[in-house]
Amino acid sequence: MAPSSAAEIALSSDGAQLAGGPLRIGIELTGPAPDVEIPVSVQVDGGLSETLTLTPGAHTVELKARARGTQQITVEALGAQAELTSRAIAGWLSVLPPLVAIGLALLFKDVILSLLVGVFSGALFIYHFQPITAFARSIDSFIVPSITDPSQASILVFTTMLGGMVGLISRSGGTQGIVNRLTPYATNRRRGQLATWALGVVIFFDDYANTLIVGPTMRPITDRLRISREKLAYIVDSTAAPVVSLFPISTWVGFEVGLIGAALTSIGVTTNAYAAFVTSIPYRFYPILALLTVLVIALSRRDVGPMLTAERRAAETGQLFGDQDVPLADYAAGQLAPPEGKPHRALNALLPILTVATLTIVGLYVTGSAVTDKADHATTFSWIQAVFANADSYRALLWSSLSGMLMAMVLPLAQRILTVREATGAMVDGFRSMLLAFVVLILAWSIGSVCSELHTADYLVGLTSGLLSPYWVPVLTFVLAAGISFATGTAWGTMAILTPLVIPIVHGLALESGFGVDSPEFARLLPATIASVLSGSVWGDHCSPISDTTILSSMASGCDHIAHVRTQAPYAIAIGAIGVLAGSIPSAFGLSPYLSLLIGGSVIIGGLFWLGRTVDGHTGAGPD
Repeated sequence: MAPSSAAEIALSSDGAQLAGGPLRIGIELTGPAPDVEIPVSVQVDGGLSETLTLTPGAHTVELKARARGTQQITVEALGAQAELTSRAIAGWLSVLPPLVAIGLALLFKDVILSLLVGVFSGALFIYHFQPITAFARSIDSFIVPSITDPSQASILVFTTMLGGMVGLISRSGGTQGIVNRLTPYATNRRRGQLATWALGVVIFFDDYANTLIVGPTMRPITDRLRISREKLAYIVDSTAAPVVSLFPISTWVGFEVGLIGAALTSIGVTTNAYAAFVTSIPYRFYPILALLTVLVIALSRRDVGPMLTAERRAAETGQLFGDQDVPLADYAAGQLAPPEGKPHRALNALLPILTVATLTIVGLYVTGSAVTDKADHATTFSWIQAVFANADSYRALLWSSLSGMLMAMVLPLAQRILTVREATGAMVDGFRSMLLAFVVLILAWSIGSVCSELHTADYLVGLTSGLLSPYWVPVLTFVLAAGISFATGTAWGTMAILTPLVIPIVHGLALESGFGVDSPEFARLLPATIASVLSGSVWGDHCSPISDTTILSSMASGCDHIAHVRTQAPYAIAIGAIGVLAGSIPSAFGLSPYLSLLIGGSVIIGGLFWLGRTVDGHTGAGPD
């Protein structure tokens, strides 16, 4: 029996409605009791009617009607009625804000203004082309929530503390101490690049920690060797996410395994999610080939295109970045120079860095083990895998960055290298160096929120519907993931969107083609598809000016952000194309992924030796 007392209804539009797409509305229902089920009638333009059963609370409802033009929605429940006017915009408008931001950034080399315009243009579409409303909503509905989101606030806080740590390390002479220690080994440009690559590979547990440790640590060394800031940012960026995404114990694993597990459960496949993750590693062609490319470039000293121009400028003139370039982080080298007459001890840099690295791993273990029962796992190794999969990486990074900053302060105070006032000033200078990067990060997150409201990813996914066949799922998944990641600037967001979609798709298409879940074809296509989601996400992240990891790489390396994107993109595009042609397509049709990697690696090595040139213009790899 239905309750006799009336309900109260409040309606809202679920972001922008895209013409031809699903019609979504938000229903806030207040009823006589918390758990009572209430019949709710919904009418669209006085015609199509459907009945829902909802409990009191907030609900997002996807109606059977398709969004088109202006539509009047009427909702009734227990005698209460509410109306909402829904306005649909053309689907292609949903991809304009990120494309506008990216295009303006590349055209005018001003990333902040470009992102602001992108956020405003998205708000303009969402709020029905009302400029004053769009201006106000850009601030209060997109920019401010990007700062207050707990995960993103955590990124800002631990980045701030790492900036303070870098300031203290520089002021205490620790950075100069590392330079002095490595100088006998990093004696030329080849060895300097190899050392940067190796450090990037060693810090495998988190891409943010990787970026913010490797960049500031190696920058003084690469500066001394006249390696351009663009090259340093490229090496940092192209080792951070690729190595973390490949390593079976990292802060990415829990997120990926959770998405894979949920998708496999939804289709009734009993394959262990972690096993599926590990099986997909050989099919992750872009990250693997990206790491190989950096190594080959460092060994051969060869570059092509804009990177070659930047390297020649740095090597021949000592100018580490272009005349018009503005480094994304200004580390105030003069203010952070160590005091005269004081020792330059590498220990003052190494101990804080090791503190961050060690306590990040410890923090991952502590947060993961607290929610993982060892009794549920047959072996200790599987339990450790689960611990890292369930870890809270944000908390671990907060703990480690604070500890690293405190260690960087205590060491010079104990050695009487700095006074308390000098140490505090160095820490604040480190904080201040991050300001520009923070503004860019916040605006990048804001345009990501705009894309979410505009359902940009849904529109891009919809473009490919009906075009898939089992053997082409991996390559089309890579292309789609690359497009979404490039447009939205988030690899994790792309994985969250696509993983639940493409795993059921490849499963359903495989069954339609007569492949059972135990068939060799499905055993090949499933890991290849999972790998394509991640590989495409990392590719888009590397090419997009609005990607947070790309921004952090520019910041950590002291590089102009657009210069970093412009010099890295040709490599990323070429590697992505090689990964698709040599890996994603042939491996889906049965070629061993290891053979695909061998072919792809051979093409990269051959291409660099054919097209690449050294700084002095030679085609040979000769001595520096």
